[in-house]
Amino acid sequence: MGYKIVVVGATGNVGHEMLNILAEREFPVDEIAALASRKSLGTEVSFGDRTLKTTDLDTFDFTGWDMALFAVGSEATKKYAPKAAAAGCVVIDNSSLYRYDADVPLIVPEVNPQDVHGYAKKMIIANPNCSTAQMVVALKPLHDRATIKRVVVSTYQSVSGAGKEGMDELWDQTKSIYNPTDSKPATKFTKQIAFNVIPHIDVFLDSGETKEEWKMVAETKKILDPKVKVTATCVRVPVFVGHSESINIEFESPLDADEARDILRESPGIMVIDKREDGGYVTPIECVGDYATFISRIRDDSTVENGINLWCVSDNLRKGAALNAVQIAELLGREVLKKG
Repeated sequence: MGYKIVVVGATGNVGHEMLNILAEREFPVDEIAALASRKSLGTEVSFGDRTLKTTDLDTFDFTGWDMALFAVGSEATKKYAPKAAAAGCVVIDNSSLYRYDADVPLIVPEVNPQDVHGYAKKMIIANPNCSTAQMVVALKPLHDRATIKRVVVSTYQSVSGAGKEGMDELWDQTKSIYNPTDSKPATKFTKQIAFNVIPHIDVFLDSGETKEEWKMVAETKKILDPKVKVTATCVRVPVFVGHSESINIEFESPLDADEARDILRESPGIMVIDKREDGGYVTPIECVGDYATFISRIRDDSTVENGINLWCVSDNLRKGAALNAVQIAELLGREVLKKG
């Protein structure tokens, strides 16, 4: 006996990946529905070797369905997620809408699987921001060993984090650079993204940080430990898929790079590629399509008493979004629903 699964936003980048990963991981599906807005109604999407036609989200009845994986924006989620939850269908939401709600667990299965039992308060589980998800996977085993005091992270985030429009803008601008008669001004991003980097993701807050940076702070505290201090600088880079992060970590207890490397090699969801030679590290283009969070460039930070630096790379459409949502569904099934 398996599960009746709904994928909401099945025609988008993340919804497409959710369907791929459900099939790849052989999630125990008895029945699956691919939902989309009316403008995408009837669009065909792939689920393993099957082809599904999208159904209208606006008229869909969630009664009798076990889980709904939401890959739509906050506005649509605000309208439809409570309907699904009220019908007894557990929502796993990829938007930011419920992440900071005290009654909604925010889960990365490698980090805080025990929190899944809190789903029943609202029948909703939140998926974290893509840049947070990969970082806390790396931080968790190190925090367990030496207790993290402070994290300084700079991100290098791909344009797929801004959806199809972001990917199209990078592609179109890159081509236009070589064709002076075909100018492609910035529309999705605030400045030209081709051959450039933009230190601005999401809106600016009164503090001077952007909302993306605030999300990393708030979500890390909720998922990992509220006592950990985090400061972030989030940057958009001209990469199609794959987020990278330079992370500086300060610990309460001694922990050197060699021990950190050994710990990370044995930790779930992590692949350590750390050779101190040309090419002995992972770049975003190499992580695309992979489940793992890759760690490289692990080294001691001599400027603080107990500190290390590391480089963290992951496919943001997978671990940063779709894979984490499917892992939450697997966790919910294994620990709570127990049908599959």
